[in-house]
Amino acid sequence: MPDTKLIFLDIDGTLVRAGENTPPDSALKAIRAAQAKGNKVFLCTGRNPDMLKPLLKFGFDGYVGAAGGYVVVDDEVIYDQPMTKEDTELALELLHKNGVFCTVEGVDGSWGDENLGEFLAGQGEGNSEIERWRKALASNLHILPMSQYDGRPVFKVVIMCLKMEQLDEAKAALEDRYDFVVQDVPAHGCVNGELINRAFDKGRGIIRVCEKLGVPVANSYSFGDSMNDLAAIQAAGYSVCMENGSETLKKYCDMVCPSVDDDGIAKAFEQLGLV
Repeated sequence: MPDTKLIFLDIDGTLVRAGENTPPDSALKAIRAAQAKGNKVFLCTGRNPDMLKPLLKFGFDGYVGAAGGYVVVDDEVIYDQPMTKEDTELALELLHKNGVFCTVEGVDGSWGDENLGEFLAGQGEGNSEIERWRKALASNLHILPMSQYDGRPVFKVVIMCLKMEQLDEAKAALEDRYDFVVQDVPAHGCVNGELINRAFDKGRGIIRVCEKLGVPVANSYSFGDSMNDLAAIQAAGYSVCMENGSETLKKYCDMVCPSVDDDGIAKAFEQLGLV
């Protein structure tokens, strides 16, 4: 498949408005046209499989999920690397001790601190991750109370707090094994991000898909909007940031396309000759 192009799309703030599950019609038409041309289109997201499931009905060729920790090509799982039980327990202990709000994500579910919704309601607009969690909680997108978490394997911990210093103790204990990926949007007054296992990231997920399909990484295209897409942006052969995205991320990208609300995916696909 040397001439095939592999296209990797972040979900929240890129393919859809943050927290939503239905792409614009223009994006769906572009995706189908790209596939009809012989290209393959994958989701590339921090969402776990359970939370990205509503999008699979639109006919993607697979996904890099859980920020690279769970990778599927067609219907085959090619990578599955959850956190260890010990690290999960240590992370939650130290984060909760310092007043950090947490959500843990497994393959088939997510569990969040019960007062997270109340915390988010007091935060401002302007951050796609906060919007995703606010809407996800409001629509009950399979996020169960943390009290119901039964210890099953999880891939990452989403973190939210008011000050960076609240992460210091957890960082001291875990930063050698986990990357603390924090968003670069300070206006909302809330620190939010994720603990990502250093064994994987979205970029290495893209490389794993390319290797599985025998497609040169140079023939891969990555679309994103926030700093948790940086690894994917840096790994792909060509990178695109949405106009509504992080100003910092735009500096790393080959192209900035119109926003998710302005048919950005469709316009970029056409400009790049992917359809």
